[in-house]
Amino acid sequence: MSIIFRYLTRQVMISMLAVSGVLLMVFMSGRFIKYLADAAAGELAGDVLFQIMAYRFPGFLELILPLGFFIGILLAYGRMYLESEMTVLSACGFSERQLLTQTLVGSLLVMLVVGALSLYISPWGMKQVEAIFNEQRKATEFELLAPGRFQSLASGGRVTYTESLSDDKRELRGVFIAEFSDGGESLTLVSANTGSQFIDENTGSRFLVLEEGNQFQGVPGQLDFAVTEFEAYGLRIEGSSGNDKTLEEALTTRELMASSDPAARALLHWRFSLPLIVPIVTLLAVRLSRVNPRQGRFFHLLPAMLLYILYLGLLIVARDALENGKVPEWLGMLWVHGLFLALGLWLHLGPAWLRKRRLQKEGRPGAKA
Repeated sequence: MSIIFRYLTRQVMISMLAVSGVLLMVFMSGRFIKYLADAAAGELAGDVLFQIMAYRFPGFLELILPLGFFIGILLAYGRMYLESEMTVLSACGFSERQLLTQTLVGSLLVMLVVGALSLYISPWGMKQVEAIFNEQRKATEFELLAPGRFQSLASGGRVTYTESLSDDKRELRGVFIAEFSDGGESLTLVSANTGSQFIDENTGSRFLVLEEGNQFQGVPGQLDFAVTEFEAYGLRIEGSSGNDKTLEEALTTRELMASSDPAARALLHWRFSLPLIVPIVTLLAVRLSRVNPRQGRFFHLLPAMLLYILYLGLLIVARDALENGKVPEWLGMLWVHGLFLALGLWLHLGPAWLRKRRLQKEGRPGAKA
């Protein structure tokens, strides 16, 4: 039996890793594009993007692993049914109940990994992301500038452009700044060869010091622009926002357990629900993986995926209902898990029970078996 267990587990895990890898690339690529757009708009510095993605990796993985394991069982066992490997195992006395039991044992490892990610590792990663976001909100225009882009930043609707940065990123080269007055009537244009940041030690104020440039000030559409040539010109720069913001997902599980806020309690139930998904979808997948050779290898995937989407969708609905107080906390999301657990048990036990009832009604031999 140990040889069969290792073989089944290896087949499922290989399929799970392949599916999870593809799903991770899809989900993380979409999120990375969003962060890249924020960096292009000057809301994030480009050098923190990969740090954010690394810290968010556990959060993606906790959602993808249950789905990857579910599809892994469908693909691995479906192939074995098509290639008659399951028929051979059955002829050797390996029952479907043994198949389910050994698959559930293998699912415990995935369940433990998802539980660790959901309850501990993912909140820690989001805490690091929260710190990076708060640091970026406090960053000045100078620190958020990216070469070769027009960026609209915080100080009075100012648009700034720089051709390049020095290797140590402390000096701007080829600087252009456009800024409207408060009423939006007059426009000030500044161009300079270089620019650097200056911090006043007494007040802590920060200035962008431009060198060897020109200033043009006037009203667009009119010809009476004032032109000033300068050797050094200072512009005050401010941070985007000094207020720290707290991400709900960054709260530790212990903090959620001590909180009485409905949103925090709903998130706590969600974190405990993610590892519970694994054994329940295992129960469903083992039965749904049975394939008729005439139907094709992927015929069973569509109804199985629809069932998984329904499961996850009901969990999201249950979380919203719990957050809004429409469901008592003692019930939480357990009703969704109970519903699909009952469905999984029925898929395994229901056909045998119906067959037994039919034999009893017909009075055939073996009805009592």
